[in-house]
This record gives sequence, structure tokens and C-alpha cells, in this order.
Amino acid sequence: QVRLVESGGGLVQAGGSLRLSCAASGGTFSRAAMSWFRQAPDKERDFVADISGGGSIIDYADSVKGRFTISRDNTKNTVYLQMSSLKAEDAAVYYCAQGTFRSPYAHSYAYWGQGTQVTVSS
Repeated sequence: QVRLVESGGGLVQAGGSLRLSCAASGGTFSRAAMSWFRQAPDKERDFVADISGGGSIIDYADSVKGRFTISRDNTKNTVYLQMSSLKAEDAAVYYCAQGTFRSPYAHSYAYWGQGTQVTVSS
């Protein structure tokens, strides 16, 4: 059984940075596509970024391109999301997800973490 645990969320001022981590256990991490989604109150869960098993293929939502960077360390079974130039609209619960292939659609992912809260103060 795959288990995903996010960490690194918190309160940050607008313009600041945070790095989220997602540690995976179970399954074959290096073969799995990983992604980050986020969900603000009363909104749908939105795609943020994804990365292929080997780390060579990456995609971002337009809203975070140039500000966020997804990466992974397969020796540590961990995926990261480096967030910079944070805006108020980036505030949300951030979830990592694991699936067989990369996809911007939440229903494509079988495994999810519990989420970590990111709050951006203006």
C-alpha cells in the first residue's frame, strides 16, 4: 500500500518562498508519476505540477509557471515543490499524488497524501 506524507506548509508573506516535501512509502517510487494539486476553500482541487518517474518530464499549471519548481529524489522516495514569489491566490491545502502516468486530472491518481496548508499573508 502506498502512503504519501506531505510536509513543509505554513504561513509565509506574499513574495516569500516555501518548499513542500512529499515522502512516499510502499510501491515502486521511481516508476511512479508524482504530482502536486491544491485546493482552496470552496474550490475544486486544481493541478499544480507533475513529474515523470525519472524526473525528465515536467509540467506546470500556467498559474505557477516560472514561480514553482517540482523535483524528486528517487533515492529518498520524495518529491518536492519549491514555491517562490508566493501570492495570496496560492493559499490552499497542497496535496501530493502518485499515479501510473502524469496527468493534470485528479481522478487519474490512485494515491493521495493528507495535505499541507499553505497560507500567504499580504
